[in-house]
Amino acid sequence: MERLLMSSKWIATVASIWIQCSVGAYTFSIYSSVLKSSQGYDQSTLDIVSVFKDIGGNAGVLSGVLFSAVAVGNSNLSGTVRSRSFSGPWVVHLAGAIQNFLGYLLMWASVVGVIHRPPVPLMCFFVFLSAHAQTFFSTTNMVCGVQNFAECGGTIVGIMKGFLGISGAIVIQGYETFIKNEPSTFLLMLALLPTFVSLALMFLVRIYEDPDTTDDRKQLNGFSAVALIVAAYLMIIISLENIFTLPSWARVFTFILLLLLLSSPLGIAIKAQREEDYYKRSPKKVSVESNPLMKSSKSSAAKDPLAYQELPGGEGDQVNHATLDDIILSQEEGMNLLQAMSTLNFWLLFVAMVCGMGTAQAVVNNLSQIGESFNYTRVEISNLVSLWGIWNFVGRIGTGNLSDYLLHTRGCGRPFLMGITLAAMAAGHAVIASGFPRILYVGSILVGICYGSQWALMPTIASEMFGVRHVGTIFNAIGIANPVGSYIFSVRIIGYIYDMEAGGEDNFCFGTHCFMLSFLIMSFVAFLGFLVAIALFFRTKQIYHLLVLRRLNRSLR
Repeated sequence: MERLLMSSKWIATVASIWIQCSVGAYTFSIYSSVLKSSQGYDQSTLDIVSVFKDIGGNAGVLSGVLFSAVAVGNSNLSGTVRSRSFSGPWVVHLAGAIQNFLGYLLMWASVVGVIHRPPVPLMCFFVFLSAHAQTFFSTTNMVCGVQNFAECGGTIVGIMKGFLGISGAIVIQGYETFIKNEPSTFLLMLALLPTFVSLALMFLVRIYEDPDTTDDRKQLNGFSAVALIVAAYLMIIISLENIFTLPSWARVFTFILLLLLLSSPLGIAIKAQREEDYYKRSPKKVSVESNPLMKSSKSSAAKDPLAYQELPGGEGDQVNHATLDDIILSQEEGMNLLQAMSTLNFWLLFVAMVCGMGTAQAVVNNLSQIGESFNYTRVEISNLVSLWGIWNFVGRIGTGNLSDYLLHTRGCGRPFLMGITLAAMAAGHAVIASGFPRILYVGSILVGICYGSQWALMPTIASEMFGVRHVGTIFNAIGIANPVGSYIFSVRIIGYIYDMEAGGEDNFCFGTHCFMLSFLIMSFVAFLGFLVAIALFFRTKQIYHLLVLRRLNRSLR
């Protein structure tokens, strides 16, 4: 039992999931209004502050460098940790906890008047610090997960990003249950909750190198199922809150059920560990000859190996093994950042992300002000923020699986699906611009799903175009498109037009005209992103054809 609780990759996964759930991502709109009013900001200044939040949340280079420095070589093959070594993934979690606590605490102190009103650059630093902490949590949880489940890296990354995506909705449920309508206290809650959860669980998040293991996909799919159930449950609760006014006892009851759902991964981990221990005590190896399915596949390949090298979609291209080996070696070595930046494909992907992620980030940064201008109540705005996290989660989980399916069965490159999401996002912006009653719910669904989809597609596209060796650096470089786009569309477009429409000393604007022009512009920009993604799709068709052949070739060996 001690080993189960303290030295298990499954317990490490559960601890990572719980830390991800506590982060409270995408909740800026909950406290942005009190930040604006208490500091006397106009909309442009508030958007500048929000951009520094985006920069902090996407500048994950330092967390990666620290992880590489302290987490490598701190575990041995038996899964035990060298207790005398003052290193390990927990150091990265500790650094994140400190930043999270200081950033949100100083923001809270500024809002409630504990400290004098800080100048705007200092407030930008507070916001940057609080968001930067998330990169330390996410880097540790995802990299440990990928190393613990090397054969299921995409699945574990989807799980971690999925729980991060719905963490805002989870934390808001706690806020609405026990605090409600006190945004300043919500800042204090964000300062304490992720800090305490990460400090309590950080020693459980470790890297385990264990060559003798069972198939992990079933249990990992169980974690994914829990995430989907939690998202569905949150959707039901939020829908009920929009229809009925729930009494206090009902809110407490629904929140307790939510906590029980979030505790269910522990049961999956315990069951998985028992199965793994049983497998190690009595291993049963399955040879090709003893497995009829594998034997049949092997004999079929021997009869006509070129039949297995026909591309999905009917292209019928064939590549000899020598050329294919060169492709495999080139893709595994990959390009470094400078080499990737010298290609047109890098900048096409970057521009597409500016158009997609940038416009979507501008929406979530201004969701509170958009809701106020459309005459939504504070509860409805909180629900919109929660729904954003849920749809963002749906996009991340669903699009990753869909892109794999289309690639493996149809030979369709992922940039095509990215183009579809950008076209749908353009429609979502146009829907919001129409200003019809309750249309913000529909528009935020479209934009939220597409935003999450792009976060699921972009890292994989980068790895397939530029190789896997330096993909972490390249992926983070392309991720800068998010804050760049956020600055352009939040500050230079939304903030400027909003302040122009407000035209008064109170810096507030009410009516559909406040954001209509901004969303029409962003709809046009997202459509341009669609055209760029389609251009990238045609430029990379051969890359994806060879990628499918490479995988088929490996399956034959």
